[in-house]
Amino acid sequence: MSRVAVVRCPSYDIAAVRAAVERGIGLLGGVERFARSGETILLKPNLLIGRAPDRAVTTHPSVFRAVAELFLTAGASLTYGDSPAFGRAEGVAGRAGIAEAARELGVPLADFVTPVAASYPEGVLIKQFTIAQGVLDADGIVSLCKMKTHGLTRITGAIKNQYGCIPGLLKAEFHARLPNARLFTQMLVDLNGLLRPRLYVMDGVVAMEGNGPQGGQLRNMNVLLLSDDPVALDAAFCRLVDLDPHLVLPIVAGEEAGLGTAAGIEYVGDPIEGFVARDFVVNRRALPTTGTALRPGRLSLFFRRFVIPKPAIRPVRCTRCGTCVTICPVTPKAVDFEDAARSAPPVHRYDRCIRCYCCQEICPEGAIEIAVPLLGRLIRRAR
Repeated sequence: MSRVAVVRCPSYDIAAVRAAVERGIGLLGGVERFARSGETILLKPNLLIGRAPDRAVTTHPSVFRAVAELFLTAGASLTYGDSPAFGRAEGVAGRAGIAEAARELGVPLADFVTPVAASYPEGVLIKQFTIAQGVLDADGIVSLCKMKTHGLTRITGAIKNQYGCIPGLLKAEFHARLPNARLFTQMLVDLNGLLRPRLYVMDGVVAMEGNGPQGGQLRNMNVLLLSDDPVALDAAFCRLVDLDPHLVLPIVAGEEAGLGTAAGIEYVGDPIEGFVARDFVVNRRALPTTGTALRPGRLSLFFRRFVIPKPAIRPVRCTRCGTCVTICPVTPKAVDFEDAARSAPPVHRYDRCIRCYCCQEICPEGAIEIAVPLLGRLIRRAR
């Protein structure tokens, strides 16, 4: 059985977070179980994009600080870092409040720019990754993930957080190479198998529901979740929001690959039933039964265009900043302005769109949502 610690944390007051983190790690065996004195441990927060801590887009600096202090007390040498979806790590960490906490604790930013090839022959789909130098320099990783919804994977939590260990534009290349959710998910699972973080701490004090991972609504969940099993941790997240974990492809693929378990979880700490939010806004639609095989064919392309949900721009919210155009990983672009003057919002070309939802994920105004085509809605009603 995998153990998940469930710890109530009613606010980001540093004393409250410190007590919750210490209690949670104690329930899992203590910090000495995850790091020996003198080891270098990389703290990997979720730094999707530069947003203030109160936006709940990134791991809160109080959670970062509390975990860092505990590991420093145990004699570990710490670094931290992430490869944001948009912007430089230094700037994003600064706006998220992480850089200030790191400076005060003497924790340096790791090298998340230099790419290094890393072989993983055990991978189901990916046998070799390009990983940031700072990740491979560390003896171990502590993953500080954020409790949020996500357009492609329904939730972004423990498994998804390691995607930021791939530096810079190489992340966009994976979206272009892996043109459906199952392929992308298997890559995430292989990546976790390669990196094997020692501990996962999920910041769910204030979570994000709805149009996550950036444009959604804040939701007070008042909880920290901790585990050494990313599949179990993401399954615990699902339980909190009344989402069937079998609808979350990273959980399914993770179990199949032996990354962890979503069944038979031992919950320790506070009763998990006290945190369940059944009205949490998350995608609970059934998985498509056709057109989602690992290797796309003509039928899957048809389903992608006319059945599979697609990103859609709400013009009233769009500021025509062009971030969605910049982040689009395909060539030619699947979303672009129709004229150089940017006189109107960008337009999607769905025959090019691979449904990676990068544009929806990164839109700073939350102007891009995920819409289900008419045929997709009709199929779901007929089930």
